[in-house]
Amino acid sequence: MSTTKTKEMLVNAIAPMDDLAIATDMLLSAKSAVRTYAIALTETATPKVHKVLKAQLDTAIETHQKIAAYMIENEMYHPYDLNEQIDHDHKKAETALELTK
Repeated sequence: MSTTKTKEMLVNAIAPMDDLAIATDMLLSAKSAVRTYAIALTETATPKVHKVLKAQLDTAIETHQKIAAYMIENEMYHPYDLNEQIDHDHKKAETALELTK
C-alpha cells in the first residue's frame, strides 16, 4: 500500500474521531465531577460550603446533560439503543485496529 494511500486512510479515520474523542473525554470528566461534588456535599457540615458545593453539583449535572445531548444529536452516543451503541463501539474498535496495521 502506498504511503499516500495510508496517509489518506489515517486522515479519513481520525477526522471524525477527534470530535468523538474530545466529547467522550468531556462527558467522562463531567460525570466524574458530578460524583466528586456529590461525595463532597455529603461530607460537609458548614451551610455555606454546602451551598457552594450544591451549586457546583448543579452546574456539573447541567454540563454533563449538555455534552450528552450534543453527543446524542451528533450520533456519537446512543444511550437509548444498546444494539446501536454496541455497533457504534464495534466500528470505533475496528477503525482503531485498522490504524495499527
